[in-house]
Amino acid sequence: MPAFAYRVATMTRSIQKPRGTQDMIGEQAARFDHVVETFNRVRKLYGFGRVEVPVFEATAVFSRSLGETTDVVSKEMYCFEDRGGDPLTLRPEFTAGIARAYIENGWQQHAPVKVAAWGPLFRYERPQKGRFRQFHQLDAEVLGAGEPAADVEVIALAQQLLAELGVADRVVLQLNTLGDAETRSAWRAALVAHFSKHLDVLSAESRERLEKNPLRILDSKAESDKALVADAPRIDAYMTAEAGAFFESVQRGLEASSVAFVRAESLVRGFDYYRHTAFEFVTDALGAQGTVIGGGRYDGLIGSMGGPETPAVGWAGGIERLAMLVAEPVLPQVSVAVIAMGGAAEPVALRLLAGLRRVGIAAEQGWRGNLKKKMERAGKSGARLAVIIGEDEVAGGTVTVRDLGSGEQVPLMFDAAVTAIAASLAGGGLQG
Repeated sequence: MPAFAYRVATMTRSIQKPRGTQDMIGEQAARFDHVVETFNRVRKLYGFGRVEVPVFEATAVFSRSLGETTDVVSKEMYCFEDRGGDPLTLRPEFTAGIARAYIENGWQQHAPVKVAAWGPLFRYERPQKGRFRQFHQLDAEVLGAGEPAADVEVIALAQQLLAELGVADRVVLQLNTLGDAETRSAWRAALVAHFSKHLDVLSAESRERLEKNPLRILDSKAESDKALVADAPRIDAYMTAEAGAFFESVQRGLEASSVAFVRAESLVRGFDYYRHTAFEFVTDALGAQGTVIGGGRYDGLIGSMGGPETPAVGWAGGIERLAMLVAEPVLPQVSVAVIAMGGAAEPVALRLLAGLRRVGIAAEQGWRGNLKKKMERAGKSGARLAVIIGEDEVAGGTVTVRDLGSGEQVPLMFDAAVTAIAASLAGGGLQG
């Protein structure tokens, strides 16, 4: 084998997808599509318009919004310099890019802005079930609305999405409040005082969090921390009247919207720009309990990024995880298989295919094999009807339509074929 051919063959054998990525086809791709299509249909019912932001941003967009010391920024982001030396990062989440776009494009003049997005995100972490280094999320945000009704709106959107995916009975909505800035500051101080008394028992990770992000200790999974967390001060003891009224309004709104929830007092968000509502839709149907949709109110984010002080609330949901929950989807199927026999039949078949597709009928042509092979493929495709075009049909200006279920078959004039096929698929039966 020549050296060049050997190198090409060796390279071809060794080419594999990067760790933590995936190839999708068949049922897996159908599940993915089902989640996205359902999301797009439901978000339109709520008036959420599509937003597109770049798949990479200036690194500062994420380091400022997520915090320099977080694991996402320090360990998980895919960062690089472009040819001009500018530091860029593949987006690890949607919200920061949407906030940047809101500031840069002056979208505050249109507030409140209700937007939705979906697409790939990137984090360098250990791949596991339902978690990838290139993964995909749905995202819904309301920017410029400080009313509790906006929180209810985004949560109700998520609930309806889960219901229409058929997974709502396998998911529980956990709800909490982080209060306003005054509430959060007082609660934070009380948590620091509580955990500081038990440094000898506190896990190493929680001792580190005590200095940087004490609220995150409430998320600790360490056995040594669980008793301390159970005895920790509760936010309700530090709630201002305004923050309490806000949370009460959110709960009443969810009840009015028939959205069931449970209070989860340990559900927190670490960054100071989070305020008021925090929520997660969790399930144990994927093994260990996991979040499929999570979100909350982040009134301080846009201001911290250099924009105007702007209230905002939103959520993100993992497409892969949602796809794993849904029932086995119906794979895409055609309704009509067009079978052309002979060169003269090919252009006739193409005209018929174009006519069927223009009126919304899914149709495909079998290209390979004899009539028997093409009919076998038509049956396996799930098509209800086969349209056969041979030399006799071409000469007579007709087509032969066969019901693949009953075996009934009738001739049709070519000019009337599309209308007759549409009527048959609508339940009118084959009419010659």
